[in-house]
Amino acid sequence: MIRCLIVDDEPLALHILEDYISKVPFMVLVRSTTNPIEALTLVQEGNIDLVFLDVQMPELTGIQFLRIANGKTKVILTTAYPEYALEGYELDVVDYLLKPIAFDRFFKAAQKAQGIIQPSKQAAPPEVQIQQQQHDFMSDFIFVKSDHKIQKVYLHQILFIEGLKDYISIFTTTERIITLQNMKKMEDTLPEKHFVRVHKSYIVALNKIDSIERSRIRIGDKIIPVGDTYRDDFFKIIDGKNV
Repeated sequence: MIRCLIVDDEPLALHILEDYISKVPFMVLVRSTTNPIEALTLVQEGNIDLVFLDVQMPELTGIQFLRIANGKTKVILTTAYPEYALEGYELDVVDYLLKPIAFDRFFKAAQKAQGIIQPSKQAAPPEVQIQQQQHDFMSDFIFVKSDHKIQKVYLHQILFIEGLKDYISIFTTTERIITLQNMKKMEDTLPEKHFVRVHKSYIVALNKIDSIERSRIRIGDKIIPVGDTYRDDFFKIIDGKNV
């Protein structure tokens, strides 16, 4: 069972999350509280696997809570303010739920947390796991800061990412998004089953590759070089997919 803690300064929000947790068979509620200091104490004692954490609280914000907790528990942020999403992901949160939270979205976040906290307990047949992974990939997304706003980018729409001097460009099926972020951080953020670094300046989506000729990848009209440093690992991945 995943031992859960809810931290929110709104009693109604606590009640909703308490009800949701009670409906999830692999979760148990240890405590719900409006006091983030009390919650930190429980986390420091090591008795909590997952915290549902509000961002906007008067005594201690959720972001401050995350920094103090320093990775001692997994966290799902809950808030009505999407502008905190990017900072939350940079602090390695499991997920980010926008209020009002629907149960189906809550349950998806719960499953994501289970996969991280209890990976050895996933007992679904391989074909079911593959279907679920494909579904998760199609609906999963990241947030990036672009032009003084935070933009949602669906992973299944990303074609490739190009790193430039002080920023990166994310090329999707519909647009180009420019964001101030380094390639290493982006590489670590993206799921390695679907994205691979092929050059110091490029990350590609494996399922968007149209062809490979020698050390050049074609995605649509774009030709992307495969760097010497990344060549062996890239072709091992390609060989493993029986391409």
